[in-house]
Amino acid sequence: MADLVITIDGPAASGKSTVAQLLAERLDASFLDTGAMYRAVTLAAMRAGVDMSDEEALLAAMEASEFEFSAAKGRMEVYIDGVDVTEQLRGPEVTANARYAASAPKVREKLVEMQRQFAAGEEKIVTEGRDQGTVAFSDADVKFYLTADADERARRRQAQLQTGGDSESLSTGHLAAEQIQRAIEQRDKSDESRAVGPLRPADDAVFVDTSKLDIEEVVAKLLSCVKEKCPEKY
Repeated sequence: MADLVITIDGPAASGKSTVAQLLAERLDASFLDTGAMYRAVTLAAMRAGVDMSDEEALLAAMEASEFEFSAAKGRMEVYIDGVDVTEQLRGPEVTANARYAASAPKVREKLVEMQRQFAAGEEKIVTEGRDQGTVAFSDADVKFYLTADADERARRRQAQLQTGGDSESLSTGHLAAEQIQRAIEQRDKSDESRAVGPLRPADDAVFVDTSKLDIEEVVAKLLSCVKEKCPEKY
């Protein structure tokens, strides 16, 4: 296992990914993007033409594919059967279907194994997701739980979709904030009620409400906490 493991969990659009990437950069650590892992399995299953709602078929497609995850330039690069698919993972179809992999217990179990394998090969990691501090790395050095008001998360998500420039942004960027907020709240409910790896803060997680903080303020807050809790590993 990595010498320093920091987990960042929280609901959709709470700022986890951006904060995790910046925190990893400041700590000279590797960034583990668990969302990319779920999307990779989704893409492999879509290519295999399986029924996305069939857990056994998803698992079979996953086991028939060779995945490689590597830390590079502040992001995680993803390869399926030796081919770089990092950019393909953000397409709207993959986005729409990723929920099937996220809700399949056997797939989640395999992915947690992959996440731990990734950590074993790194000196320091910052990992973000929805069950990192509670399931994947329950013994992490520092666990954070980021949150924000639903309306603020919707505003951020709308801005991201309108300016992102990727295929998902172009297809959904016109959505009203109210629609995005409803979608976020539905996602929260789904994540929180999931049978395996539900969204919830670890008992020893440090809560950070990002509603009124900008990205740099959040990163500074997390850095300060890491320095306080792990001075010998900072």
